[in-house]
Amino acid sequence: MLKLIPVILLIFFSFTGKAQINMVVKQGGFLFMEGKDSIFFYQRSPKDKNGEYSRCNYIHPLYGPDGSRITEDFPADHPHHRGIFWAWHQILINNKQVSDGWELKNFQQKVINFEFMLQKGVGSLNTTVEWRSPLWKNGEKAYMKEDTKITIHPKTGNYRRIDFEIRLKALTDRLSIGGSDDEKGYSGFSARLKLPADVTFSGEKGVIEPVNTATEAGNSMVVSGAFLNGEKQGGLAIWSDPSNPAPSTSWIIRKTASMQNAAFPGRNPVAIPFDQPLVLKYSLLVFQDCMSQKQIKKVMK
Repeated sequence: MLKLIPVILLIFFSFTGKAQINMVVKQGGFLFMEGKDSIFFYQRSPKDKNGEYSRCNYIHPLYGPDGSRITEDFPADHPHHRGIFWAWHQILINNKQVSDGWELKNFQQKVINFEFMLQKGVGSLNTTVEWRSPLWKNGEKAYMKEDTKITIHPKTGNYRRIDFEIRLKALTDRLSIGGSDDEKGYSGFSARLKLPADVTFSGEKGVIEPVNTATEAGNSMVVSGAFLNGEKQGGLAIWSDPSNPAPSTSWIIRKTASMQNAAFPGRNPVAIPFDQPLVLKYSLLVFQDCMSQKQIKKVMK
C-alpha cells in the first residue's frame, strides 16, 4: 500500500485591512470564504449516493456573489455530474480503456496532498491527486498524477474570478485521454449549473443557441439568467486560456438537464507523454447582473 504524502497547510496572511480569502476545514473538504461570504466548497474526500457514483476532487457548491448556490451535485438526470469538475470518458493505456472518469466507472481518485496559501489577498489551493483503476495493477498503483492549482481572487465590482491550472502527469507509458466516443465528445472542464428557465449563452461573436454537438465560440462562454435565488440576473463566464492545446475554443452547451463543457480534446483521444505533463488552464468569472465580452477580455488580460 502506498504511503500517503503528509498534508501540508501553509497560510500566509497579508494585513491589508480588507476581508481575506480564508479556508475553513469542514467534513469532507474545505470551504473557501471572503470575510463572511462563501465562495465554494472543495470536495476532498470521496462522496457517493447510496454507494454509487463515488467522486472527489471537484467544487460544489459554487456560490454566486449574493450567496446563492449555483451548482448541482448528483442531479437526477445525470447523477455522475458534479458541480465544477474536469473529467474524461476515455482513459486508455496501450489503447485499452482502464477508466471512465466522466461516468465514474473503474475510476478512483485520492487527494494525497494539499496546500493553501494566501498572498496579497489572493488565495491558492494546490492539490495533488492520484488516479487509479481496478483494471490497472489491481488498483494498487496510480497511472496518473494530477497537480491542480485553484487561485481565488477577491470580489471585484460585480464579479469574482477563480483560476484553474490542471497539470496531468502520466505515470506509465502510452497513456491517453479522450471524450465520449460519439459525435458529442463530452470531455474536460465542465460546470453543472442550476439552470434558470431564461438561461442564455454568448460567445465572442454573440448569442449562441445550443446544438447537439460542440460549437466554436472563441475562448469564452457566458451563461446568463436568473441564477441568483431564482430572481436576480447573474451567471458564470468560463474562459479557456489561449495557451491550451487545440481544440481550445470548442464548447458543448445545454439549456436543460445537463452540464456546460469546454470540450477538450473531444472524441479522439490525445496522448500524454510520460515525460511531458498535459497542462490545461481555465477561469471562472462568477457575476451578478451582466458581463460583456469586452469586460471578460479586460479581466483576463
